[in-house]
Amino acid sequence: MRYIIIGAGAVGGTIGGRLAEGGHDVVLVARGAHYEALHARGLRLTTPEGTRTHRLPVVRRPEDLGPCLRPDDVLILSVKTQDSTAALDAWSARPVSTGGTAGEVLPLVCAQNGVESERLALRRFRHVYAMCVWLPATHTEPGSVRAAGAPVSGMLHLGRYPAGADDTARAIAADLEKSRFLAPVVPDVMRWKYAKLLSNLANSIEAVSGVVVSEEAKALVQRALAEGQAVLAAAGIEATPPAEQAEARDGRITFEPLDDSERGGGSSWQSLSRGTGTIEADYLNGEITLLGRLHGVPTPVNDALRRIANEFARERRAAGSLGVAELTALVDAS
Repeated sequence: MRYIIIGAGAVGGTIGGRLAEGGHDVVLVARGAHYEALHARGLRLTTPEGTRTHRLPVVRRPEDLGPCLRPDDVLILSVKTQDSTAALDAWSARPVSTGGTAGEVLPLVCAQNGVESERLALRRFRHVYAMCVWLPATHTEPGSVRAAGAPVSGMLHLGRYPAGADDTARAIAADLEKSRFLAPVVPDVMRWKYAKLLSNLANSIEAVSGVVVSEEAKALVQRALAEGQAVLAAAGIEATPPAEQAEARDGRITFEPLDDSERGGGSSWQSLSRGTGTIEADYLNGEITLLGRLHGVPTPVNDALRRIANEFARERRAAGSLGVAELTALVDAS
């Protein structure tokens, strides 16, 4: 199989680099300065084993791969959810050399936070797979990705969307397992993604106020989490409980320091650090707001966090530049 990594940032770059190290055929898809760096100098992947440069094929758009995709292509979507629709539209319509379009015949894996991209994908692709990404990685510099997990880079629960498991999922998982990942195939992968959604409600707090270490920051996280849990209960949505997550992950991956540099933040923090102008808060805190409105559950904390994170992104304010006390006051005033 050839893996086309649509969005070769922190997650996509790590998955693509590790698959290439495992001997698999990989194409990276990127844009802007990141594309230019990958094209000119290759992917610089830093892990606890050291830094390697991978000179992989890199494209900006589907047309750059030629008139047709291959029948053995696997598309891994790892852009932020706010960029999913454009990517899905561009790739789903591409013809495949043996007939049909990518949307009709090729598998697409949503390796993303949140739970919305799978629904967006299923409108355009017949064969959609969800991936719960537990992968500590950073991308703040064009051409460079850093992944701190050891002895494997991450755990990637995988299954069909909306539910089920099949030979394609098992084949993808086998390739990932040979490439320094844990990749359990599960028939209920969305349980894992909803659990990850709850943990990602802290992303906006980390993005605007820095890594969550103070008691005040932890208290704000707990308020957002309580709303999320109430909303999922009202909607009848099951999330993998913490004990089951711990049983799957504890002791199997550690996060190794890569150098003496100060610890950064997660995906939302990285978006602000790169000054992209967008952030994924609409599909993290905003998912809780949406479900709350659908099911009559108030979600003032998550709605305020969504709004504040979006303001930071639009105004290109520095990551971590708002004190937790000030952030809490803004949330309480909403």
